[in-house]
Amino acid sequence: MKKRTFAVDIDGTITENGGGRIHLDALEALRRLTNMGHDVIYVTGRSSVEAYLLSVFGGTKKIAVGENGGCIALDSDDHLLLGDIKECKNAFEVIKKNIDGVVEKPVFPRMTEVVLERTFDLDFARKILSEQNIDVKLSDSQYAFHINSPGIDKGTGFSKIMDKFSISSDDVIAIGDSATDVPLFKVAKTSIALGNASEDVKSEATMTVSANAGDGVLEALDKLAPKLSEI
Repeated sequence: MKKRTFAVDIDGTITENGGGRIHLDALEALRRLTNMGHDVIYVTGRSSVEAYLLSVFGGTKKIAVGENGGCIALDSDDHLLLGDIKECKNAFEVIKKNIDGVVEKPVFPRMTEVVLERTFDLDFARKILSEQNIDVKLSDSQYAFHINSPGIDKGTGFSKIMDKFSISSDDVIAIGDSATDVPLFKVAKTSIALGNASEDVKSEATMTVSANAGDGVLEALDKLAPKLSEI
């Protein structure tokens, strides 16, 4: 059996609803992959601490890429920070000053990004920051709007894991549903967009499935079965 590394988003991918409830059958399927010798690593817009805890209780590889690539949890007390939260907070203050209704989303504390409620026009915010020469990355995970440092995304974050553990792109299978997953798709030979993904996101994946979220993960693994020994 050739070992594969599954890079898996959380919200909208293995959750059942917007409240973040885990799809237990999908989690069990990912644990089964781990027990077979494959690696499953969460790559999420949530904090790396949340994703790391999910890996512990879910029985997958105890590493996580969080904050859309800005923070990597290599262990419970070992975090690699790739982004700069100060520049993200500065951008937040500028957006809040110029657009009504801009508020932070109540989330697990972040170390490298700012997370906002989806209550304003993201393109207008990008325009304001560009006019003031503020270089940050604004993205929409469908769960929230995120302000990250320039050059930070799920692809660059996961690439650090690939380098550290000598993981080849040919052996990476990425699964996700939102625009924030597209950079992750680009570093994986095989990428799977779920049924709840937009058409733009689906167009960036090498494979699509019709089912949504956790059910889509199960469908994806069924489709991969001929390519993966023992699945």
